[in-house]
Amino acid sequence: MNIALLIIIVVAIVLAIVGGMNAALNWLLWVALIVGVIALIAFLLRLVRGGSRT
Repeated sequence: MNIALLIIIVVAIVLAIVGGMNAALNWLLWVALIVGVIALIAFLLRLVRGGSRT
């Protein structure tokens, strides 16, 4: 898996945890969801296209 994609997924998870723990930071939950969806779409496109086999 691409290292940038892995970093995006980790950031999305961290933002989801932070957003869930503090109601004042609720917008972070939305940011995490959007970033997570983008990462999932990128991963699925990479999976469907075959990606790089290095």
